[in-house]
Amino acid sequence: MTHYLLSVVTPTDGQPPSEAELGEIMRNVEAFNQELRDAGVWVFAGGLHGPETATMLRPSGADVLITDGPYAEGKEYLGGLCLIEAADLDAALEWGRKAVRATTLPIEVRPFVDQH
Repeated sequence: MTHYLLSVVTPTDGQPPSEAELGEIMRNVEAFNQELRDAGVWVFAGGLHGPETATMLRPSGADVLITDGPYAEGKEYLGGLCLIEAADLDAALEWGRKAVRATTLPIEVRPFVDQH
């Protein structure tokens, strides 16, 4: 089994869902997470606060510089993630499709390096 990262891609200029819509999305996400658990592929999942809450650490010679905020500004940011085990990319992509339906957001699927 290979580990895959399903990244939730959140647009910075998107309109946040209404409270009712968000409730439905969260129910769908919990059902998706339960389906992952029931299938035995779930490793970890969680949402992230916005990039404005980030603290960046960067190498600077022998020191490490610490600054507030994201390294780069963009139109999208990592809003959450799900780590799964899947037999192959096709299986991971099928889970990604289900994640898109649950979150209503784009999902990026990536394998970990040197996983067989």
